[in-house]
Amino acid sequence: MTIDPTADRPVYKQLADLIRARIESGEYRPGQRLPAENDYVNELGISRDSVRRAIAVLRGEGLIVTELRGSRVRDAGEAITVPVAPGTQVTARMPTDPERRTHGIREGVPILVITEPGEEPRLLPADRTILQFDAEK
Repeated sequence: MTIDPTADRPVYKQLADLIRARIESGEYRPGQRLPAENDYVNELGISRDSVRRAIAVLRGEGLIVTELRGSRVRDAGEAITVPVAPGTQVTARMPTDPERRTHGIREGVPILVITEPGEEPRLLPADRTILQFDAEK
């Protein structure tokens, strides 16, 4: 893992890219803890602030979660398939804090708002929802 402090791209973004690549390649698996901040600082010779900013970027993307004992790769959980009939409106937005708690949505993960004619909107976590559009309904 290398970081180029002379590059045009900020150090924290370079670190976020490297960690993201490790997650996407499967080197860091769901549920696995990331190395501690000090590990990155010592290994790469970068500042603690750069590490914290990189972690914040990845948390905002919904790739990791941070708890009292550090950060780990987020487990997306089991996805559900939701049929979407003609006339149904689907929008996405960031959830409020109460919505995140109610629906078990991690920070950085959007929520889908599914509104069928004449019904109350349904809120579903975007990272665990597969929309299946059915033209015949």
